[in-house]
Amino acid sequence: VPVRHARMLESPFAFLRGAAAVMAADLAPTPATGARVQACGDMHVSNFGVYASAERRLVFGINDFDETFPGPWEWDLKRLAASAAVVARSLGGKDGAAADAARHITKSYRQHIREYARMGYLETWYATIDEKDVLAAVSDEARRRGEKVMAKARQRTNNQVLEKMADLVDDQHRIVEHRPFIVRETHTETGQPVSEALDDFLQSYLESLGWDRGRLLERYQIVDVARKVVGVGSVGTRCWVIFMKGLDDGDPLFLQAKQAQPSVLQPHAPHAVPFANEGHRVVAGQRMIQGSPDIFLGWGELGGVHFYVRQLRDMKGGNEFREGRTDLDTLPDYCHLCGWALALAHAKSGDAAIIAGYVGKSEVLDDALATFSLAYADQTDRDYELLVKAV
Repeated sequence: VPVRHARMLESPFAFLRGAAAVMAADLAPTPATGARVQACGDMHVSNFGVYASAERRLVFGINDFDETFPGPWEWDLKRLAASAAVVARSLGGKDGAAADAARHITKSYRQHIREYARMGYLETWYATIDEKDVLAAVSDEARRRGEKVMAKARQRTNNQVLEKMADLVDDQHRIVEHRPFIVRETHTETGQPVSEALDDFLQSYLESLGWDRGRLLERYQIVDVARKVVGVGSVGTRCWVIFMKGLDDGDPLFLQAKQAQPSVLQPHAPHAVPFANEGHRVVAGQRMIQGSPDIFLGWGELGGVHFYVRQLRDMKGGNEFREGRTDLDTLPDYCHLCGWALALAHAKSGDAAIIAGYVGKSEVLDDALATFSLAYADQTDRDYELLVKAV
């Protein structure tokens, strides 16, 4: 709890990231068209980035699916636009810059959902936003920043994790502890030895993978496992890093098994979802709207707790929104990319033509969501101050 509070106290934007359940409740009574998509559920500008496709190409898109659930497309778009306004303020921008960031989100979403509405279903399903698309869509300054992010992402491999997270102990690599964020446990909270629990869990997880990927994973042997604190809203949930070795020490694989809880949208969008496991819900949502997911993406269960699994790092990279690290001048370019990626996700899972018909060609929606975003940024500031006072 103190770690989560500390992370949420960094800024109003950090508070917004950790308060997806609060905004879900705020959005639930607002008007909606009735057109549903596979919503991300925790849509904000830090939940995008580049990642490696199975073909080892860098692709830009949504990268967090813990809260994914069928729901109104408006909820994702409103939360994303509001987050852009909050970030603009955190970077020193005034209300004009905050409203402009929200408008760039909405305008990009409108333009691209109309394009996807004219595409065939298979064409949309196969569509991605690759690094060439990203670099061609932004200004020269944003392109230079994007190239740096992509170059760094290419270095974020399993071998890089080995260098950062592990050390040699008696000629064997072991995960290095960094309490309370990374802790090597001997037993689970139920008293079961971790090695025994891990064997049980991996059997459950293997059943969720295709036969081919399951055979690939079985060739690796477990070296070590540790508990890890991750994210902002996820702090306090169970998360384990599983270190495995393939052919030799130069062939590591790091998997992250993260607890999956019911989506924050579920109480407000109570539609039947055919998944008995919350990890399965996360994985199915990601496969539907991300376009090119991790080959080891799967789910499992241990002692009634649901998990989903993915590689810890697989050429993943993103933008850090901190004053001094992010230029306010390049924020509109980034917002354009986020609006584009959200439109693609919604087009893959919903009826793009119905949404496109509603958003229209004019800037009416852009202006409406800019007004909403400024109001919600004000609300976020007030909520953040209440948290500061409470702590």
